[in-house]
Amino acid sequence: MRIANPKKINIDLENRIPVVAAYLRVSTDKQTLLNQQNEIINFCRRQELEVSNWCTETVSGTKKENERKLGGLLEELQNGDILIITEVSRLSRKMMNIMNIIHQSIEKGITIHSIKEGYKFDSSINSQVLAFAFGLCAEIERKLISQRTREALALRKLQGIQLGRPKGTTREGKLKGYASEIEKMRKKGFSYQKIAKHYKVATETVRIFHTRSVQKRSTQEEL
Repeated sequence: MRIANPKKINIDLENRIPVVAAYLRVSTDKQTLLNQQNEIINFCRRQELEVSNWCTETVSGTKKENERKLGGLLEELQNGDILIITEVSRLSRKMMNIMNIIHQSIEKGITIHSIKEGYKFDSSINSQVLAFAFGLCAEIERKLISQRTREALALRKLQGIQLGRPKGTTREGKLKGYASEIEKMRKKGFSYQKIAKHYKVATETVRIFHTRSVQKRSTQEEL
């Protein structure tokens, strides 16, 4: 087995040309990436940079980065590379996720440029202070959401509104009266998934409801 020479690896890293990547994201296919692309091109002209890797996708910003192309891009980028975005919300719609992405990028030595806000996240002291501020905002946001949730639940309880699903009830109640109809659909070859979509309930709800209906009918026939 051949062992790599550490000195050679260091030399290769020093001679490596830094990657300049641009990440563009829209939430729906009704939106266009053209505006983001133009902003990045103009920014690169001013900064004398050239994008070597364009990463585009149409996906909700509420999804975590590892569920998007962004996750793969961040894994590929190395120390000295640059990531350009038009604004921090392109990274995520959740502050905690944004903070996580920025922190991990700084740790890897990746510089992030956010054009609209004029932010530059790197290993500098200013960037670390800015990242700390983002982290503080994320923590405050999380606590405020938790507090608002508790207050809303407490108010509903004071108003006498029962919280959660009424005791003794199940989601199967939505299917009450449709046992024979569901049985016919099953005989015609409809999957539980298609039936669930038709009645707007979970697939497992249909499966359990149908199984119990069949068992109940069998018991009645035996009697």
